Amino acid sequence: MYDPKSLCADKFIDDAEIKETLAYADANKDNIELIDSILKKARPYKTDKGTFCRGLNHREASVLLACEIPEKVQEMYALAEEIKKAFYGNRIVMFAPLYLSNYCVNGCLYCPYHMKNKHIARKKLTQEEVEKEVIALQDMGHKRLAIEAGEDPVNNPIEYILECINTIYSIKHKNGAIRRVNVNIAATTVENYRKLKDAGIGTYILFQETYHKESYLRLHPTGPKHDYNYHTEAMDRAMEGGIDDVGLGVLFGLELYRYEFAGLLMHAEHLEAVHGVGPHTISVPRVKKADDIDPSQFDNGISDETFAKICALIRIAVPYTGMIISTRESQSVREKVIRLGVSQISGASRTSVGGYTEELRPHDTEQFDVSDQRTLNEVVEWLMEMGYIPSFCTACYREGRTGDRFMSLCKSGQIQNCCHPNALMTLKEFLMDYASPHTHEIGDALIAKEIENIPNPKVREIVIKNLKEIAEGKRDFRF
Repeated sequence: MYDPKSLCADKFIDDAEIKETLAYADANKDNIELIDSILKKARPYKTDKGTFCRGLNHREASVLLACEIPEKVQEMYALAEEIKKAFYGNRIVMFAPLYLSNYCVNGCLYCPYHMKNKHIARKKLTQEEVEKEVIALQDMGHKRLAIEAGEDPVNNPIEYILECINTIYSIKHKNGAIRRVNVNIAATTVENYRKLKDAGIGTYILFQETYHKESYLRLHPTGPKHDYNYHTEAMDRAMEGGIDDVGLGVLFGLELYRYEFAGLLMHAEHLEAVHGVGPHTISVPRVKKADDIDPSQFDNGISDETFAKICALIRIAVPYTGMIISTRESQSVREKVIRLGVSQISGASRTSVGGYTEELRPHDTEQFDVSDQRTLNEVVEWLMEMGYIPSFCTACYREGRTGDRFMSLCKSGQIQNCCHPNALMTLKEFLMDYASPHTHEIGDALIAKEIENIPNPKVREIVIKNLKEIAEGKRDFRF
């Protein structure tokens, strides 16, 4: 029986509840009165304490996803844009993945790292190689990484991950520094999550891949990841271990997207019900071609239009949660979904182990094909030309604004008093240290314009002073 407060995966991701939800959505997909009431509930509203949103539950959001009435879909897109602007403004946070090891003992059918794949070269970075990769990323201008590794207790034990995190944080090269390390590794124990917390990680990220248990078991035939409940309950153990920012995600294309969408929102509702704070981020990857993997073998692929609608409805349903899109997606797809709700993107990603130190993009250890292969400078310039502020800010973690503290600031809209100025100052650092002359010129014009959008005169005065000091060589100012 469905119970969002249960710590058992079979109860907070209840198959019968999802099927009932999908049936309800089908029955009401043309019910304009209901659809209008759902959209009305989701709209931002103002009080003397700020701007707020109620969000939507999985059943309400599923009705909108099932609705195909063109003018209502356009209303959804407009509402998603409105919510995105209200809570995230025009900032886009930048990051890059860093692949540490592709050794893996699992048999996942959609991932080239699966144990039986004998085509792919197996590689694990030494600490010296980690250092070289980090310096290469710093030389691009990155300040935030998401480390990735296959599940292998012999080759990739928690001690190895912790050593890599320590190495990453220790490297200072010219003006470069990685100020935040997010971690995307396999489900583990409360004790190991405590170790990651003590190591100073940012967000712990774990993709569910699919919430459909029968499909999950079929897609993960061997290895520890085969245990659906252990995997699905990982975020509860992470939070018990002190990690208060966690990131969810499904791999769209493995199972029917409406089922996954409902399950994803149910997981977010579960975290809110049990821990008082929902996911810090939600990622929206789609199955892509890779060594030994043909996406066409999974018959649940979704169109770009459906993908955009999913992104818009995630933004409407969980308005305060960051949304991440990777370089799996093309420039045109990323451009559309950034407008509809995405708040974090990767830039200049290489999904191979040791890929950043290679002059030419290596393909022999890639986890998936990268669609957007532009440099970080090109991505930054592209964002600014569209009116967005590329942000390299990591201040919230370093100031202790995590978990419910971050959410309380975000929900009241007050986070923008920190984030907007921090975005401008970290962008100025990038322009001074890494940008091309043309990008620098565009960026300075954007910063000059955006300074005027800082509402607090005292904050504006401090930002102007700090920007001058950044131009003179000082670094790492933050609110």
